[in-house]
Amino acid sequence: MAYKNFSTEQLQAADNAHHLHPFTDHDELRSQGVRVVTNADGNYIYDSEGNKILDGMAGLWCVNAGYGREELAEAAYEQMKELAYYNTFFKTTHPAVALLSKRIAELAPPNINQVFYGASGSESNDTAIRTVRHYWALEGKPEKQIIISRNDAYHGSTIAAVSMGGMGAMHGQLGPMLPGFVHVMAPYAYELAEAGESEDDFGLRAAKAVEDAIMEAGPENVAAFVGEPIQGAGGVKIPPATYWPEIQRICKKYDVLLMIDEVITGFGRTGAWFACESMGIEPDTITVAKAVTSGYQPLSAVLVGDRIANTLASNGEYYHGYTYSGHPVACAVALANIDIIEREGLIDRVKNETGPYLLEKLKAEIGNHPLVGEIRGFGLLAGIEIVKDKATKERFEPADKAAGIVRDHSINSGMMMRAVGDTMILSPPLIWTKETIDEAVEIAKNALNTAAKELEA
Repeated sequence: MAYKNFSTEQLQAADNAHHLHPFTDHDELRSQGVRVVTNADGNYIYDSEGNKILDGMAGLWCVNAGYGREELAEAAYEQMKELAYYNTFFKTTHPAVALLSKRIAELAPPNINQVFYGASGSESNDTAIRTVRHYWALEGKPEKQIIISRNDAYHGSTIAAVSMGGMGAMHGQLGPMLPGFVHVMAPYAYELAEAGESEDDFGLRAAKAVEDAIMEAGPENVAAFVGEPIQGAGGVKIPPATYWPEIQRICKKYDVLLMIDEVITGFGRTGAWFACESMGIEPDTITVAKAVTSGYQPLSAVLVGDRIANTLASNGEYYHGYTYSGHPVACAVALANIDIIEREGLIDRVKNETGPYLLEKLKAEIGNHPLVGEIRGFGLLAGIEIVKDKATKERFEPADKAAGIVRDHSINSGMMMRAVGDTMILSPPLIWTKETIDEAVEIAKNALNTAAKELEA
């Protein structure tokens, strides 16, 4: 590779001079110096200084099959030689997109049999918004435009996806938000449950916030409710068991469509192909991205339920699409990636072995740590609440400070973790074993101990 002829300092200088990073304080980044990641294998990434770092985030929630999969590189290479690109606009298709669509439909819930492709989760959430609103217009109910979302929801960075999401900091930088989006409380029991309120009762109250919003707007004006099965970038907020069944009941009662965002949870993360299966959700749309290719190629999709798809297919041309909808190389890699996940039994491993073990090990080793207010997990997803006082749930000031310190000590000790607000997050490759989990928890424990001393100073 040509870049191997450049030093770390030269690469950092080029990056600082010309690269605007996503979700980054550039003053801070450029004063500290960017880390140059050069290669990866299995569960580990390596930087230009030779540091080996256990990846506790699967890249950005996506590298489910792990790094260095030659099978995926070969799938891309062979497809590039045969058909590097062609569009799917001009009444054309190609083998990779046709076969991937069939495969995804076989894995999806029974009512979902159609797939519309994009290149990112943000793109496909925009597609889902347009598709749901267009469906209601075709059904003779164009007034059904409002989409109800939740606080702390993350659905992407495009203007429509930010408006639909519930991230206050992103709203603050957007300018005028797009109309037609309403936000309600998140199903976040750790902070929002009332004194003496059970998890089940809290789940029903959080769901009632959706019903209240429907009634306030008028059911005749509400197109859909949208939610991540588990709020990922919002801090691994896992709803109580009562929440999703009640949401399902409410949506059916008021004829409101159910849009599910599985950009993070899809393709094995929760111990099932889709978290819908894990949680008994019957969606009208599912948005996927990230792990469909394990991040080896950019690819996203909206999985469209029969109710919507049948109306779209029988009402003329739908004026929507992208240059890279169903890109042949990305689709070929996705097919090979699904083969790996299936062949190696990674989903059963997450459900029956590593998922339960991760939560059990975290609780046993760091559950009593003075900085840890709560540990929660589902499959290979875990959230660790960082607090100043376990009993009162008091946080450190300023907000986000303590978790950021824990994150930095974790990375310096050899594991990539993420801090979201006051929550530490783990979302590792599905190939982690019990031994990898032991290694990860030991690093997390050391990071917490070091951070505790710094915060006391």
